[in-house]
Amino acid sequence: MQYIVSCPEHIDTSIMLPASKSISNRALIIQALTKGGMMPKNLSDCDDTEVIIRGLGRQSEIIDIKAAGTAMRFMTAYLSATEGEYTITGTERMKHRPIGILVDALRYLGAEIEYVGEEGYPPLHIKGRQLEGGTLQIAGDVSSQYISALLMIAPILTKGLELKLTGNIISRPYIDLTLHLMHEFGVAAEWSDFDTIRVKPQPYQQRAYTIESDWSAASYWYEILALTDDTQSKVALQGLKDGSRQGDSTVRYIFSLLGIKTSFKEKGVNGMPEALLTRHSRMLNRMDYDFTNQPDLAQTLIAVCPVLGIPFHFTGLGTLKIKETDRIEAMKREMEKLGYILHEEEGTALSWTGERCEPMTQPTIDTYEDHRMAMSFAPLAIKLGEIRINNPEVVSKSYPHYWADLRKAGFKIQQVD
Repeated sequence: MQYIVSCPEHIDTSIMLPASKSISNRALIIQALTKGGMMPKNLSDCDDTEVIIRGLGRQSEIIDIKAAGTAMRFMTAYLSATEGEYTITGTERMKHRPIGILVDALRYLGAEIEYVGEEGYPPLHIKGRQLEGGTLQIAGDVSSQYISALLMIAPILTKGLELKLTGNIISRPYIDLTLHLMHEFGVAAEWSDFDTIRVKPQPYQQRAYTIESDWSAASYWYEILALTDDTQSKVALQGLKDGSRQGDSTVRYIFSLLGIKTSFKEKGVNGMPEALLTRHSRMLNRMDYDFTNQPDLAQTLIAVCPVLGIPFHFTGLGTLKIKETDRIEAMKREMEKLGYILHEEEGTALSWTGERCEPMTQPTIDTYEDHRMAMSFAPLAIKLGEIRINNPEVVSKSYPHYWADLRKAGFKIQQVD
């Protein structure tokens, strides 16, 4: 399937963003570890969250988390510390996404995990049981999801957990988000030093909890306003909080450099908090940014800057190579279709110096089974007149009603089978 996306002349809309996938997935694991209590309210309806809900229900000893990397990591740790015997698997791409660092860490804590296929990769066979815990050392520059997975099970370990992170610590805001969710459910978990987190054995507390909207999803609306020349355009995003613990809330500051102002209301539509995005003039001639702590925002900025004629140099992109696809390579290929030559640096940085090539007459973007490819490229229709997106259904992974929201904002979306 393919969508042909074209844009409206003026944008003035109010959008109910999806609930935060990051918070939903953490809250579900923690709620399960309370051994009861109410399900969190306003859970994300995305694929990644759905597979965790199904996995926690454990209708079968075989748990298929499909393409959800977060679910694979969180559920591996959860199942290792939960009585029972399980096999956890996923898509073909998931079977080539590394998980050895997390498995080694869990084995060190006493987990029984075996590789069903290739060493270091899913599927995994897990014999869950009470784990002892203790002191563990892990590299800080691995996926923060490994670290969060270990932290969330730490309170139920017999000896708790002292987790020391070595080297450069990336995606710290995601680690802090995990600690914040643990606090919300009654657990004391703190940085005892700049590189060490201590969690004593203690019970999680049952409580009612409501998930806030997703700042990662908001990035595409910031992109839309940055691309339009209409200074009267505006977008109200419902459910976004000022002072959010989500690392991707930094998007408001990044896009302020591109002329997008954010103002907040404590009570907007339906009494929910609301962020109002408005368009202003921009003076930025070049952008340099380190995405170490916000890797999920990178594709949005990689797509928008060249189209606005803004050279960039983006670092901290190492984890993009092990996401749903090799996102660095995918962005290079697809931006070249639009006439922009990007340069990769040692798999951790990407730049655009202004170098151009002949664009395709009718650019068609491949999405590589990656939701963020579809969502970051669709807004470029504003500058290109229209853009074609292959396999647009991939947005269900994090933002299932993305295309419906674009239509609400006035975009025209034609389906081609």
